Amino acid sequence: MIRVLLVEDDRELGELLVRAFGNAGYAVDLAPDGQAGLHRALTRGYDLLVLDRGLPAIEGLDLLARLRRSGVRTPALILTALGTVADRIAGLDGGAEDYVVKPFDLGELLARVRALLRRQPPAAGHVVAVGTAEFDLITRTVTAGDGTVTTLSGRESDLLRLLAEHPSRVFSRREIAAGVFPDSGTDTLADTYVHYLRRKLGAAVVTTVRGTGYRLGRL
Repeated sequence: MIRVLLVEDDRELGELLVRAFGNAGYAVDLAPDGQAGLHRALTRGYDLLVLDRGLPAIEGLDLLARLRRSGVRTPALILTALGTVADRIAGLDGGAEDYVVKPFDLGELLARVRALLRRQPPAAGHVVAVGTAEFDLITRTVTAGDGTVTTLSGRESDLLRLLAEHPSRVFSRREIAAGVFPDSGTDTLADTYVHYLRRKLGAAVVTTVRGTGYRLGRL
């Protein structure tokens, strides 16, 4: 499933777009401000970013610039009320692949999204290495070197994806909770789902870094 990060502080519009993208078959995460959007984009894998410009905490173009400097090359569509020629040029020169001015036609927006995704194959189609195993991000399956296939739940898959896409990084429990369980309000789910992954894939799949958190292990 194609994953979209929507960063929009207008609650009504955000909920409308979440429903529209969901009905179109996309999985959508909604971040209400630039800081939350930055954290999610850096800790989770997405196929498309849809960013408002007038965001609290971090303005949309500043957010995009920070992501590009951090090596995030996910296609970005700017969605904003700032519609002058100069604004559009600034958005495109700032690293966005497309720029849509509010108010917009929902059908046209979805068509532009499809066009962007056609031009760049979705990251969700990639197979990620986990030691000697292969993790398919679409089917949520891990194929071991001996051919054994293990199917993960959605949350287990999200956790393994977070670790596998940043194999050398140590994530704190709070970072894992924010990236994988943003609505839970607790850090303890990180420990729970690390336990689930180890039970399915073996204790070595996630390494505990004492006093810090977790990082990808091996299979």
